[in-house]
Amino acid sequence: MQLFVNDLTVIDFSYLCLQRGIVGESWIVDVLLDGSLNEQSMVLDFAIVKKQIKAIIDDAVDHKLLLPMQEAALILQDSEHHEGHQTIDFLSERASYHLQSPSCAFATVDCLTITIDSVTEHLTAIILAQLPTNVQGLTLVLRPENIVGDYYHYTHGLKLHDGNCQRIAHGHRSKIQIFIDDKKNTNLEQKWCSRWQDIYIASEADRVSKEAIELSSQAEQYLTPDHQFFSYLAPQGRFDIAVAANVLDVVDCDSTVELLADFIARQLKKELTNSNVKVIAYEGVEKGAIVCV
Repeated sequence: MQLFVNDLTVIDFSYLCLQRGIVGESWIVDVLLDGSLNEQSMVLDFAIVKKQIKAIIDDAVDHKLLLPMQEAALILQDSEHHEGHQTIDFLSERASYHLQSPSCAFATVDCLTITIDSVTEHLTAIILAQLPTNVQGLTLVLRPENIVGDYYHYTHGLKLHDGNCQRIAHGHRSKIQIFIDDKKNTNLEQKWCSRWQDIYIASEADRVSKEAIELSSQAEQYLTPDHQFFSYLAPQGRFDIAVAANVLDVVDCDSTVELLADFIARQLKKELTNSNVKVIAYEGVEKGAIVCV
């Protein structure tokens, strides 16, 4: 007997990639369960599938930075600054990244490369271990949203957020729509998607000096004059990141989707002072903000 739930949830996260650096991503999750009927004549109550399995997935990978533990370019250590925190040094082909975060902000995956297949295998083992014995099989389908048009991958953190969005390196795969005088402008959409492709978006208010940043003891040997530093305290703990300028965009606001939409609209309005500008910015799948100026 099989039970399925399509579009169970969306996981928004970032991951380390040797070629691309830190990549923001959003995947839709479908679930198929194989098993025998229980005393209620069910494989599993839909309410349990939707609540329990979603909670397991969220706890395992959602709003986290996924770490490919077999990748030699990654160094993960316990932080020397704070208990319950870890540091990361990642030497990608694009740039080096250096972070300190509470351990809950990272997800270790036993693989060389973070892919749909490796994350599926990782999640399947975690979920099966927590399901009733009558459930003998689990098929997860992780898939990106089918986007017609341009999109970008970005990573950020929201220090004012009470939930997991406060984590300094989680991200999204997002589309954008731009209208100038009520006409869709694909050239501008492409421009912004190119600007924010595999980017880290930081808030100017979170900038700190090199002397104030807290990183691993060996991070110093990898830092270059192009690295910029950002840090904040949030309910889950202390967050620090050092990012090179070529993979960074610093905005004059917080990086909520509402303010990112406003940021884009304001930049466009400077160039198109006599036009009406409308920006529809998405944060992952089927959610976002609209700003008109």
